[in-house]
Amino acid sequence: MHGRRGVMAAGAAAVVAPRIANAQNAATRTLRVIPQANLTALDPVWTTAVVTRNHAYLVYDQIAAVNLAGEPKPQMAEGWTVENDGRTWTFTLREGLRFHDGERVRAQDCSVSIRRWAQRDTFGQALWQVVDDLSALDDRRFRFRLKKPFPHLVLAMAKSQNPAFVMPERLANTDPFQQVREAVGSGPFRFVQAEWNPGQRAVWTRNADYVPRQEPVDGLAGGRVPRLERVEWTIISDPATAASALMTGEQDYWEYPLHDLLPLLKRNREVVLNQRLQEGTYGVCRFNHLHPPFNNVAVRRAFAMAVDQRDYLRAVAGTDADAWGTCEGVFACGTSLASEDGSDLLRQHDIDRAKAALAASGYAGEKVVLMAPGDYPQINALSLVSADLMRRLGMNLEVQSTDWGTMVQRRASKEPVDRGGWSMIHTTTSGTDIAVPAIHLFLRANGADAWFGWPSDARIEELRTQWLDASSPDEGRRIGAELNRRAMEVLPYVPLGFYWQPSAWRRNVTGAFRTPTTVFWNISKG
Repeated sequence: MHGRRGVMAAGAAAVVAPRIANAQNAATRTLRVIPQANLTALDPVWTTAVVTRNHAYLVYDQIAAVNLAGEPKPQMAEGWTVENDGRTWTFTLREGLRFHDGERVRAQDCSVSIRRWAQRDTFGQALWQVVDDLSALDDRRFRFRLKKPFPHLVLAMAKSQNPAFVMPERLANTDPFQQVREAVGSGPFRFVQAEWNPGQRAVWTRNADYVPRQEPVDGLAGGRVPRLERVEWTIISDPATAASALMTGEQDYWEYPLHDLLPLLKRNREVVLNQRLQEGTYGVCRFNHLHPPFNNVAVRRAFAMAVDQRDYLRAVAGTDADAWGTCEGVFACGTSLASEDGSDLLRQHDIDRAKAALAASGYAGEKVVLMAPGDYPQINALSLVSADLMRRLGMNLEVQSTDWGTMVQRRASKEPVDRGGWSMIHTTTSGTDIAVPAIHLFLRANGADAWFGWPSDARIEELRTQWLDASSPDEGRRIGAELNRRAMEVLPYVPLGFYWQPSAWRRNVTGAFRTPTTVFWNISKG
């Protein structure tokens, strides 16, 4: 009896063992990620949401990408030539590029993708003003013909914030103000649309046909090697639950751990806590300039007079002053254009003077709708500090708590508050993304074509153009200081300082590198 049972057990083991091994192998090749927000939009042209940008870096590829020094390097491009005194740029694509649907990547796909991107992106808009023609010469080459030289052409397409991701022509022909609902790129991972459940889960699988560059990875440049079979995002909105899932090994990577929980994570020997992001994370308070009360610059200035960046930064990152820093200008501190000329308004921190200024502004008790994303702790904390400030100023405030995905959709509404619109929102951005005027999303003041909130100021737009044409770094810095002064006069937004946002991962996750934004290529799991 025992002998027969022993034979049966051995036979069963022979059948089951490979399945167990395969399951274990699949687990080691799957990175389970707690992302910083819920993925509700797939189109990186339609929205600037960081979570959508992170998705785009998995799925799409770029003509060029920036290294850690901010220099654009070839990515999809084999290279490019510049002729005719800087007015003709010809790009040649690498061999072997294919979209996830099996179609070859053609120069026509690139030119149509660039056209769509340039209608929404701030740097792309500046570039497009000088483009005379963009066309495909053959399947591997496309050419820009410019009205005048534009030395920043490659950087515009390569920058870390909202670069010119390449889609198939059939998708890139979509109106840039309408969402592309299908995610087909040529990047290192394929999006699994059938497993996407907004609010719960998103999945990508390795693109076995992807041909990485041979150079070492350097920021977003170099070889993008998909070492994982699957990347799975699971939405866990409760930070304590997220921390527990990481520490017990249910999850492998937490993109934006809550600062209050960092000491707990540090004590766990199986967790690595590190600053992957290259720059600090800057807080932004954005007004809706289309409707009362913030269409009145005097109301915007009264609010700013009461702002104390330290209150916002402590709410997000705690009392450790090494975890954050004030920065009372529109350009990232420590960069070449950093200036606080004209920023005295943000140094007042005076609620009584702000109340008097609000009374003198003509504010008549109009409702203020503040949208606060309850499932995004960092941005929610910024939002609640502003809510407290407006209550203390005596404003007629309604806080609408929502999830981040819904807020990303609703912030595109230009309707007044009684028809579903909004008055104030908050967001965050990296220092790299607000280092120079051409990239600076929140400094653009071209009305209907500006970022959500739609400020309009001809002088800011003139100065941005002057900076692009500056003949020297000194001239660029002079214009940057003037831009800061003008921004503090008209307040397209209120800068809220910066904090350092580390990431956390299990110790068996290797290959994480310093980068301007969160990416998952070149990462392995043992």
